[in-house]
Amino acid sequence: MKTILVLHTGGTIAMSEGEDGAIVPGKQNPLNSFNNPFTGKIKLDIRNPFNLPSPHMRPQEMLTLRNKIIEAESEGIDGVVITHGTDTLEETAFFLDLTLPSEIPVVVTGAMRSANEIGSDGLHNFQTAIQTTASDEAHGKGVLVVMNDEIHTARFVTKTHTTNVATFRTPTFGPVGSISKERVTFFSKLIRQTYVPIDHIVDDVYLLKAFAGMGPELFTALAKQNISGVVIEALGAGNLPPATLPGLQALLNQNIPVVIVSRCFNGTAESVYDYEGGGVRLEQMGAIFCHGLNGQKARLKLLVGLSADMSPNDLASFVSDAVS
Repeated sequence: MKTILVLHTGGTIAMSEGEDGAIVPGKQNPLNSFNNPFTGKIKLDIRNPFNLPSPHMRPQEMLTLRNKIIEAESEGIDGVVITHGTDTLEETAFFLDLTLPSEIPVVVTGAMRSANEIGSDGLHNFQTAIQTTASDEAHGKGVLVVMNDEIHTARFVTKTHTTNVATFRTPTFGPVGSISKERVTFFSKLIRQTYVPIDHIVDDVYLLKAFAGMGPELFTALAKQNISGVVIEALGAGNLPPATLPGLQALLNQNIPVVIVSRCFNGTAESVYDYEGGGVRLEQMGAIFCHGLNGQKARLKLLVGLSADMSPNDLASFVSDAVS
C-alpha cells in the first residue's frame, strides 16, 4: 500500500462562500475531513503547513514546501499531493519542479469553486490528484498539475480563465495525460528535467510588461534600486519600443540580468527582428532570451538561478533553455 503525503496550503479549495457571496478562508481546512475513498489501497498522511490565499504565497513558502517534500521522501513517502490556490499555483509547481531532486510523483491541485458552492470542483480535483500521484506511471515525470481530469507539466501549464473550472491549460503542447474514473493515462512526457539545489531565496527579481508607447521610466527607476534581475514580457517575438532602450541599457550597465519573454499567449520569444528595439538588437545589448516560458515562470527560473549563485554565463544558459 502506497503512502501519499498531502500538504494543504490553502486557497479556494480550502475556502467557503459566505452569506454575502464573498469567498473567505476558514479557520479549518474542509479537506481535513475528507473521507478517503482509497482506504486499504492508499494511505494519506495529511499535514497543513499553510492556510494562505494564493496571492499570499511567496518563494519563501515555496522553499519551505520543497524542504518538507525532501524530508518526507527521506522518510519513505511514495508521493506528494499539494492543494493550493489557483492564482499562483503554476508558480509554486514550477518552482518545485526546478528545485526538487526527487523522482517520486509530486502533484499540485486546487479548485475554482469554494467548498460549499454548487458544483464545487475541489474534492474531485483532490481525488484525481491522489489517483495520479499513486500511479506507477507518474514516477519520474517531474512536478505535475492535475485539474479538471487533465494532467499537465508544471513547466508549461498556466491559468487561462479567471473563473472557469477548465482554466488550467498548456498552450502549444497540451496536457500530458488524463484521468477517467479510476484510470490514469499518460500520452507524453518532458524530454529533459533540471534540478537546481538551493537553500535560500534571492529577493528583488522583477517582472515588467511591455506596451505600445512604453518609455524608459520603469527601467530607469529599477536601475536606481538594489535589484537582482528583471524579466520583460516583450512585444511579439521579443521586441521593445525604442524609447525603452536607454533604461534597458542602464540596467545592463550594472550587470543586472535582463530576461526577455513574449507577452503572447502562444509561441516562443526569439531574436528575429533587426531594428531599433528589435530582438536582434536587444540580444546584442546583452539581454537573455528565454525560449518558451511565460513571464511569471521565467522570473522564477531567473530567481532560482540567482539563488544558486550561478555564474553569468551559466545563468544565461540556464534561463534561456525552457526545454530543461
